[in-house]
Amino acid sequence: GHTTGPSLSNDKLYKFAYSAEVYVDQVKASLQKSAGYRISSGVDVNLLWRNPDNDDDQLIKITIKDVHVENVNERPAPKNIFNGKSTEKIIGKEYLQALQRPIVLELVRGKVKNFYSYQNEPGFTQNIKRGLASLFQLQLHSGTSHEVDISGKCNTTYHVRQDQVTKIKALDSCETEKQGFTSHNQILDVGTKATSATIYVLEDSFIKSIKAEENYVLLLNFQRKTGAKIVSKQRLELKSVQAGPGLIAAKQVDSVIKTLDSSYVAMPLVAEPVKSKCKNCPSLSEHWQSVREHMYPEKLSKAEAVRSFLSFIQNIRKATKEEILQIIRSENKELLPQVVDAVTSAQTPASLEAMLEFLDFKDASTSILQERFLYACGFASHPSETLLKSLTAKFKGDIANEDIRETLVIVMGALIRKLCDKEGCKLPAVAEAKRMILNRLEKAKKDDNVRMYLLALKNALLPEAIPLLLKYAESEEGPISNVAATALQRYDPSFLTKEVKATMNRIYHQNRKVHEKTVRTTAAAIILNSNPSYMEVKNILLSIGELPPEMNKYMLSMIQDILEFEMPSSKIVRKVLKDMRAHNYDRFSKMGSSSAYSGYIIRGPDISSTYSLDILYSGSGILRRSNLNIRIFDRNAELHAIQVVIEAQGLESIIAATPDEGEENLDSFAGMSAILFDVQMRPVTFFQGYGDLMSKMFSATGDSMNVVKGLVLLTDYSQVLTAHFSASAEFLGGLAIDISGGMEFSLWYRESKTSVKNRVAMFLTGNTEVDSFFVKTGMETTLEVETTLDFISTVQFSQYPFLVCMQMDRVESPFRRQVTKYESLPSGRRYTAQRGKAELLAGNEYPLHQENSNMCNKVFDAKSDSSSSWF
Repeated sequence: GHTTGPSLSNDKLYKFAYSAEVYVDQVKASLQKSAGYRISSGVDVNLLWRNPDNDDDQLIKITIKDVHVENVNERPAPKNIFNGKSTEKIIGKEYLQALQRPIVLELVRGKVKNFYSYQNEPGFTQNIKRGLASLFQLQLHSGTSHEVDISGKCNTTYHVRQDQVTKIKALDSCETEKQGFTSHNQILDVGTKATSATIYVLEDSFIKSIKAEENYVLLLNFQRKTGAKIVSKQRLELKSVQAGPGLIAAKQVDSVIKTLDSSYVAMPLVAEPVKSKCKNCPSLSEHWQSVREHMYPEKLSKAEAVRSFLSFIQNIRKATKEEILQIIRSENKELLPQVVDAVTSAQTPASLEAMLEFLDFKDASTSILQERFLYACGFASHPSETLLKSLTAKFKGDIANEDIRETLVIVMGALIRKLCDKEGCKLPAVAEAKRMILNRLEKAKKDDNVRMYLLALKNALLPEAIPLLLKYAESEEGPISNVAATALQRYDPSFLTKEVKATMNRIYHQNRKVHEKTVRTTAAAIILNSNPSYMEVKNILLSIGELPPEMNKYMLSMIQDILEFEMPSSKIVRKVLKDMRAHNYDRFSKMGSSSAYSGYIIRGPDISSTYSLDILYSGSGILRRSNLNIRIFDRNAELHAIQVVIEAQGLESIIAATPDEGEENLDSFAGMSAILFDVQMRPVTFFQGYGDLMSKMFSATGDSMNVVKGLVLLTDYSQVLTAHFSASAEFLGGLAIDISGGMEFSLWYRESKTSVKNRVAMFLTGNTEVDSFFVKTGMETTLEVETTLDFISTVQFSQYPFLVCMQMDRVESPFRRQVTKYESLPSGRRYTAQRGKAELLAGNEYPLHQENSNMCNKVFDAKSDSSSSWF
């Protein structure tokens, strides 16, 4: 009665019945139809030794006997993979013998001090025994303790009531060697929840019964209907107590173990990672041959291309550098870019070494492959320090193509941010890359170099870069000032200090010098988005009416959008609007065609997605900037999914119009810049200079220019769960994306048209598998969708205010979901159950503001009039 742990009687043999069940299913499904298996056996327990100086220090022997394996749910014979097979046949003679070899535990005050077993036993059987040994660990008083068992070192809470003890283990607190990785952005990642509870019933100071249950739940953050659960149940029930062997007389534990069997060794109680070897698995080149046909460029807007891309990544992750190089070196030009996407996205040391050996940055002829490699590095889901170090070394070396040099440093910026987000800011490679970009920016003389380093900082978002960005935003000319201002716009408002806001106010109100409209409107957006004061909002409102004509209209539209979309600053704006000097008809009736508008694409229980579209024109009716943004939010995180900006300047001379104030000396230019999944891409130029513009105008076919094309790995989650079974959860989601944009002019019709086409195919696969050496059971979920988002803006500048029509459409999109549960034996015998759902999501024309709808009617009326009155 004086012990603080369970105590066994001398010379007795305790006979228990044991069962361990594992279920795998969808999160909300009942367990009656789950995939899984049950192991049942007898367990004999007897006391070997009790410390003569401490009753609470005891050695017990545990032996598993009469093992049976069966389905966890009853199934008819044809669907039962174990049907007609003996346990020895299922488990294998060698493994069954290992499983039935006894283990010895040293229990001190109810806690396992030592776990003795045989060293050369298979990890799978060892883990089953560790799971059983962990059940015998308990304390007989309420309280919390830090204890080691099969799950690692975990916070464990005991509640004791008479003869019943409840043990709650906080699985998320368990300290073990972490294996696997998660996605960089929380929205694209997988959320997990794990619980563990064990109920003990005691009798005569020893265990009468144990019921233990562990639940592991995995949910895709952006689609919480998609997920999986693993449920493990263990039971131990006392059947009888018989006369048993006597105690071994000894002073020390070691001498008892030696007397018993000198082959016993003390081993860790924490589960060891195990994975069964794959039999008859295809080699990397065999797998590539089976998916190759889906990877041609013209097939990239199909979900099947993404499925092939993801399965190829999984196989590359198991491959050596030589196997990877064999495929890269033998593939044709059409398929190589897709192979580069997959090899780089695999993010293993072997795949990185293969790419660095294959790509020669001194050779300009392979610049397409170099660019695909760099962008795949930028989108890396869990980049390593080695990757950034390798890219820094390449940047310091010779690079034949100037565009690649620019892309390289822009991607280094993205990697700096991702590593800093994972607490890697002080890593040597990160510190060196940061230092290099900041130092080279300060020394840069050429505008192109300044812009390149500013774009890298636009990705890196370093707090220490803010003073530099302010300097360039305020004191430099057009394009450079613009990049610096848009870089500041990407920072979280918490970083935007009083100094930042003071500079933005000076730029907007042109206190020190004249700025271009594009920079001024960006400065206004930064002020209004970062908790503005009453006076800041009032001054912006009072400026409306004093601005260039189209900028007046743009700023009005921005203020109205803040109010209609209930943005954070809407409260202070409403407060200012009560002042009649700020809010009057003269100010709010300004004419023009520029606009800013936000709306919802999805408002769901898990995530919401918004779009914002703003367009700024020059006073003569020519586009200055169109900016389309798509953002995704959940309760705690945000993802800037897409931004496509088309900018033009200095085009007034084409239609003999007068440029706006401060824009008289701008060179003719049009180009496009994109952000994709929080990564700023290298901007592309449609034309630069008047001569280039004229040659393109007269040879214009209206063909769009490709901005981004390729395969992107988004969701990348892989974790190993270890208990008395070994389980793995792997979720991979990818995107085939093709963004193109174009700009057409017709002097004859006095019309210009800009278009952006986003073609996207997405595929996601989640596989949750329990791998016990003799049986694999699990569930695979797949989701796929294909869609196209078109954005077209048409401007007719034959009159003022000119007519502008914006259209944003999504075509109807096929959506498919499938769930497959399976159980399989190494012999190849397999059971599967499938359920699927396919639907067509209706197309949608997004309703922009009413003013736009009215204009579109006029534009299309005017077009039909002009086509009918030709003769």
